[in-house]
Amino acid sequence: MVTRNSIIDYINDYLGSALIKDASQNGLQVEGRENIRKIVFGVSANLEFFKKAAAAKADMVITHHGLLWSQNPAVTGIFKKRIEFLIKHDINLASWHLPLDMHAVLGNNAQMVKKLGVKNIKSFGVYHGVKIGFMGLLPKEMTLKEVESKFAVKPNLVFNFGKSKNKIVAIISGGGYDMFEQAVDAGADLFITGSSEEFVQEIAREGKINYMALGHYNSEVYGVKALMGLVGKKFKVSTEFIDVANPI
Repeated sequence: MVTRNSIIDYINDYLGSALIKDASQNGLQVEGRENIRKIVFGVSANLEFFKKAAAAKADMVITHHGLLWSQNPAVTGIFKKRIEFLIKHDINLASWHLPLDMHAVLGNNAQMVKKLGVKNIKSFGVYHGVKIGFMGLLPKEMTLKEVESKFAVKPNLVFNFGKSKNKIVAIISGGGYDMFEQAVDAGADLFITGSSEEFVQEIAREGKINYMALGHYNSEVYGVKALMGLVGKKFKVSTEFIDVANPI
């Protein structure tokens, strides 16, 4: 029988969790039953996701956005109900945040680079002293519509202030907009991320660069799905991805 700790230890080691400074408590967040037959994967830890996982008979859930961060509230209200549900159903919760954004193979950014067929890849986007994203060359010059067609969702937001055809692309999933100016300085034609902020429009205009926001959630389905494939193959346990769709 596969145990909870053997899975957690393997993922921590594979993703190099101990080497990465993060606001998230990466790894096991809520302890459930020891023996694992089925793991449900998802983007974010919330009650709707937990209910669907319980209905799917999950022994463990693994998410990108967990419940425990550097500054957690008291265990009351919505936060209490989420933890209470997991404990009542004896379900383990494990989460990996930055390690699953920046991993060179399984990470959200690496998986998006792969979907676009990017070449000449190099690290990009300094966050707390570490580069967490990637940039490189698209396989050919591509319009924004052509880039959009490579993803399964329509972007939430596109600013077209740059070239009509893009060659150099920079990618940071989730809330990567804080590193947008780094893409301008690096000479990117297109910056792809998850979400946006008010200042982005004028940075795009002044920097003469294109900006594509896929949605925070939508840009971060790739890492957990890749991790699901790895864990399922390694441990021979049943796995399932449960989508609690979120337009943000």
